[in-house]
Amino acid sequence: MKHHPSRRSFLLEAVAGTALLPTALTTIGEAFPGTKTKTNNESYWELIRRQFAFGEEKIPMNAANLCPSPRAVAERVASLTENIDLDCSSNNRAKFKSLLEESRTKVASHLGVTADEIALVRNTSEANNTINNGLMLEAGDEIVVWDQNHPTNNVAWDVRAARFGLSVQRVSVSKNPKTSADLVAPFEKALTSKTKVLAITHLSNVSGIRLPIKELTEIAHQRGIHLHLDGAQTWGALNVNLKELGVDSYSASAHKWFCGPKEAGVLYVKADRISHVWPNVVAPGWGNDVDPDVNGARKFESMGQRDDACLASIGTTIDFHDHIGYDKVEGRMIDLATKLKVGLHDVGVELVTPMEPGLSGGVCIINVPAPAKTKILNAMYDEHGIAGSTAGGFRLSPHIYNTPEHIERAVRGIATLRQQFPEISA
Repeated sequence: MKHHPSRRSFLLEAVAGTALLPTALTTIGEAFPGTKTKTNNESYWELIRRQFAFGEEKIPMNAANLCPSPRAVAERVASLTENIDLDCSSNNRAKFKSLLEESRTKVASHLGVTADEIALVRNTSEANNTINNGLMLEAGDEIVVWDQNHPTNNVAWDVRAARFGLSVQRVSVSKNPKTSADLVAPFEKALTSKTKVLAITHLSNVSGIRLPIKELTEIAHQRGIHLHLDGAQTWGALNVNLKELGVDSYSASAHKWFCGPKEAGVLYVKADRISHVWPNVVAPGWGNDVDPDVNGARKFESMGQRDDACLASIGTTIDFHDHIGYDKVEGRMIDLATKLKVGLHDVGVELVTPMEPGLSGGVCIINVPAPAKTKILNAMYDEHGIAGSTAGGFRLSPHIYNTPEHIERAVRGIATLRQQFPEISA
């Protein structure tokens, strides 16, 4: 975690004009100190919980789909949007160019790469499709994908293959992996001399399994294969360093675990791979301000008019994570997810997601037969105030705005529903 002289002022500015923190200034100062010594207690995490506007009646536990933004981010978006509506002149909007670059620089630093390798796009789907449509491939080339990929990193390859005579091979992994080797072996076996792209997902939204990316990247690069990584379920959850992982390209959304503004995302393309990827959209400015030979990955975000307030607020979200600490965010998320998995196991339901944190993350799924999925989803929301998802079974994805009490509430809810729906028992 980086150290800033204004840790205390960040939160003070974020809450100015609100009743967000009815707390003494000294308490705020203690919560965001210059060191990381006082952040491992529930009073600290309660302070984080209070940065989010939702009440206790309906608890969001579906970070794998959509997260609330902290007040500082939501208010930043609203304030900048109002500023544009008050004065939409090009003179006034000129400031957003530098704010965009501030966001880009902060994202790059957060992910361990350079600003020229980062494009700020609209979501993971757009980033995935930029790679899918933009990589230079020829008829007969092969793409290997994980069968648990999101459709934009899976079905999208089928569409391109049908258009241009490519081949797509799907890889399945063990439903109950015990080690990272169990996850690596099926992919290594699937790669052939024709494979040009390995397109995978860091953490599956339908099983909660986390792939060992660094090992897979090394295997792909030994064969000259481009590795594209969908990070929708890990950006803002895990402390991701793309340089260490070594991937050639990476996609993610701001609206999930990152807790950022809606309709924003990131596309990373390694510097030496940028020239090998064509942009999907060419809008005014491409070739001038967005000269692909000069400004790197910016060529992938030439899309015409954008939501300037949204893009500027990506940087505000980075500040929020930075002031907590990326390792602290990951640790808290893993702690809550582990408590949830243990609790669910103890009440007698079958986990789809591995118990081992190293093979999973924040996505926690229990096995629920298809006919009961929607009933469980609605009952958890209506009767127990917990918002989940039916992806892969019944899915709960806790994050830093959740509390141990929320986890206990979710476990109690499932325990109660087991009596109504015995088919969800292990």
